[in-house]
Amino acid sequence: MNFSGDPRQPMPESIPFNLTDHLELVDWTGRQIRDNKSGAISDTIPPILERLSISPKHWVYLCTHFESKFKGLVGTAHSLTEKCSKFSRKRRPNLSSSKLLFN
Repeated sequence: MNFSGDPRQPMPESIPFNLTDHLELVDWTGRQIRDNKSGAISDTIPPILERLSISPKHWVYLCTHFESKFKGLVGTAHSLTEKCSKFSRKRRPNLSSSKLLFN
């Protein structure tokens, strides 16, 4: 998908942030994960985490345990409910992990 740019404007079907924010988040995430220690989270977190309401601690955990936590849909509990409703599914996979990791 394309990056949408300004997440405050009406968006086409796209990722709701710009490429610069994404690259900053990738860089910050890489600095948090170290082979020989658990890493320290800087006091300065990327603004995108604040906008998405994801805690830095949960983001780092999500990045290092993604495949063991999620086997299907990923997102907030609200977005899972919407997608499952759209596809006439009653069961919402990954709901407990979504509630824990996404506000």
